[in-house]
Amino acid sequence: MHYATFNHVWASLLLEELYRWGLREVVVAPGSRSTPLTMAASEHAGLRCHTHFDERGLGFMALGLARGAQQPVAVITTSGTAVANLYPAVVEAALLGVPLVILSADRPIELLDNGSNQAIDQRDIFARHTVAHHDLPTPSREIPAAYLLSTIDQTMARQHRLPGPVHFNCRYREPLYPSGPPVEASDYLAPLSRWQHSDAPWSAWQTAPAALPVAWPAAFTRQRGVIVVGRIDDPQQAAPIAALAEQLGWPLLADLQSQLHGDPRHLVHMDLALQDPQVSAELGRANVLLQFGGRLISKRLTQMIARHPWQQAWLVDPLPQRLDPDFTLTQRLVCTPAEAIATLPAGPTQLPWHTLARLQQRTRQGIERYTAEFSELGVCHQLAQLARGALFVGNSLPARLMNMLGSTRSTPLRVMANRGASGIDGLLATAYGLACTTDEPTTVILGDTSALHDLNSLALLARAQAPLVVVVLNNDGGSIFHMLPVPDEGDLLERYYRQPHGLAFEHAARMFHLNYAAPTTLAAFCEVYTQALEAGVTLIEVTVPHQQATDALQALGAWLREAPDAS
Repeated sequence: MHYATFNHVWASLLLEELYRWGLREVVVAPGSRSTPLTMAASEHAGLRCHTHFDERGLGFMALGLARGAQQPVAVITTSGTAVANLYPAVVEAALLGVPLVILSADRPIELLDNGSNQAIDQRDIFARHTVAHHDLPTPSREIPAAYLLSTIDQTMARQHRLPGPVHFNCRYREPLYPSGPPVEASDYLAPLSRWQHSDAPWSAWQTAPAALPVAWPAAFTRQRGVIVVGRIDDPQQAAPIAALAEQLGWPLLADLQSQLHGDPRHLVHMDLALQDPQVSAELGRANVLLQFGGRLISKRLTQMIARHPWQQAWLVDPLPQRLDPDFTLTQRLVCTPAEAIATLPAGPTQLPWHTLARLQQRTRQGIERYTAEFSELGVCHQLAQLARGALFVGNSLPARLMNMLGSTRSTPLRVMANRGASGIDGLLATAYGLACTTDEPTTVILGDTSALHDLNSLALLARAQAPLVVVVLNNDGGSIFHMLPVPDEGDLLERYYRQPHGLAFEHAARMFHLNYAAPTTLAAFCEVYTQALEAGVTLIEVTVPHQQATDALQALGAWLREAPDAS
């Protein structure tokens, strides 16, 4: 067996073993020190490789791929600050439990701390944001190949038990490129004969299934309860929850990220309806909380959960994280929704104990009143009805608006957002990664500051194989700060928080060869957006006054608090 260099022997073993653990997608940044990894990935028939020149965007592209496909994704970078640029994506992956596999090329140990070029200390560079990390030795014939394979097996087994990013720091000495006679590695690989003639990992780790010891109270399902649903990436995991709510007669309050936000059984405008005293009073009759998934977008909902004197509060999520910012839980189940629901005591379908659906008529009237004009509210309300396939929602104001202004849908819509660290970095790249996992259209809606923050990733979008639409809400800066209690004396709010930039995106769209539209009416937005869903990649810029959304939400809230009962 011949290889370009001995580095390539180890790189090929590494990629093949990761493949046997389920790896199918690899994202690659340009670099010299990473050549063995890049060549091994490109030559592997079972791996699909993606590229990007910006490592920060590369990491977020991998995040979107891994979340969309529900599989591990590898990230290959060269040494130095290239690795450090992955940090934001690794942090997000750690908080959301996304299985990234970071393969960072590095200098050998003798080139550290002596002025050697492009050499930084990459050992444990991601600190506590990985579930496992290994600083691999420089490839050597003195180290058995089984060491490398078993190290990968141990790490990937840990990732299966505790989803999140893992890091292999790969030290390579020169030569890095094919030069001279090829390396003959048959003798070195001979002890791997069993492995070479199979398609299984060198050492397959197995975790024995454990019975779920759940002590549900006998009368649990006969109480007045509320079901809250937070982030769930997999629609199949979310489906049993809506059926359970219908069976129990409990109100279903589903977050934008729950995959149930458009379900007709969900009280879709609950975030706004919580401003209605009658709605709050009706919810106050509940004494049991059953929550699936965490990281809720709605602050009003989280405050209601924190203030309410629950007799019991249960949270179900397969990630072994606390996910309880207000310390209200009495029971925490680390399992999937289906596993938890299967252990609930069986019972007949019950009639709803609440009148929330009737009370929500007031909220719908208010929404129709304040979303009829061309505005961020109007665009988000229309987008919730018109979007198809997958929707990726940016942080800051777009996530809040889409969570408030969703709509019941006849067709499902897969919705995701980076709500682990809730940063504005890498949103375009994450959306592109998500788009790579579906043949249906993908839409990303984000603010102007977020779009500027990830402008390099517009270069990725033209490669999309299915329609991809970017909706930029351009309110000239961080207008979310109008909704926060930041200091506004003098020019503090404008200069140091909102930071207006006066920029538009038409020339950026042209630079990256994207279709562009800038509608000025709600009807025009609906028309260009519907057309954009059919073909190509389109950037739609929605330019609005910076204070508009805040003023509209304040007026809508006042109307909801003062409007007469619609019954």
